[in-house]
This record gives sequence, C-alpha cells and structure tokens, in this order.
Amino acid sequence: MRVMDHTAHDTTSNAHDEAAHRTGTGHAHGGASWGMAAKATLHCLTGCAIGEILGMVIGTALLWGNVQTMVLAITLAFVFGYSFTLFAVRRAGLDFKSAVKVALAADTVSIAVMELVDNGIIALTPGAMDAHLSDALFWTALLGGFAVAFVITTPVNKWMIGRGKGHAVVHAYH
Repeated sequence: MRVMDHTAHDTTSNAHDEAAHRTGTGHAHGGASWGMAAKATLHCLTGCAIGEILGMVIGTALLWGNVQTMVLAITLAFVFGYSFTLFAVRRAGLDFKSAVKVALAADTVSIAVMELVDNGIIALTPGAMDAHLSDALFWTALLGGFAVAFVITTPVNKWMIGRGKGHAVVHAYH
C-alpha cells in the first residue's frame, strides 16, 4: 500500500496540485470537491423526487393508506434514481448487466440516505401524512424533506466519491 506524503501541501488553500491525487479514472482520489458531491446528489435527488412524487400522487389518488403510499413512493424513488444512472452508463456503451451493477454501486447509499431523511421528515411533520395533494402542507413537507435530504446526503456522497465509491463509479464512464 502506497502512502502519500501530504506534509508539503498547503492545507490553508485549495490551490494544491490535484494532478498528484488523480486515479486511473481521472477523478480525485482521497477527496472530492463539494461541487462534484452536490452534482451527484442533485442527480440522485432528481430521480428520487420524480419517483417519490409519482408514488405519492398515485397512492393518494387511489386512496391508499399511508404505509402503502409510502412503500410505493420509496420503491419508485429507487427505480427512477437507478434508471437515470442506468441509462447514462448504457449510453456510454456498457452492457445491461454491467450497467445495473454500476447503478447499484453508484446510487444505493445515496438514495437510501435521501429516502430515509425525506420520508422521516414527512412522517414527523404533523398532519403531512394526512394532507391531500391540494394542501400546501403536503407539498411543503415533501419539498422541505427533499431540501433537508439534499443537505444531509451531499456530505455522504462527498465522502464516498473521495474513496472511489458511490457516484465515483459512474465517472469512469463519462
């Protein structure tokens, strides 16, 4: 195992030589920028939000109970979240089986954290689970949950990308 000597680096500045930290995939090893982490989280959030909103709308329209609606919403959040990555890596030339493995590796932790946080906020917001689609409380809790989930999931993604995990797996195919 090779250990890099970081004693010569200026830790008070971000101006150090990133090329010294590059891996074979061309992305920083041992650290990831906040911008990269935010972009990965936004990508994940987009798929999750589409799936979750669709699930909430379907469950509410069908007059399902809270548990059934939430299960559908979470399931669709994972489906749409994985689909965004799956389509991108398939377009880059990966076969279907390999693309599924990349999507699972890239997005599972991010989607799971996001879903835990935003559904937890919805569940803990008084009246949100009983609110109708036409109620401001429904949308405020849902969108507020997404915002908080983004803030909490971004550092998780930054940590994972910096270790060559999570969304870093996808970057090899861009």
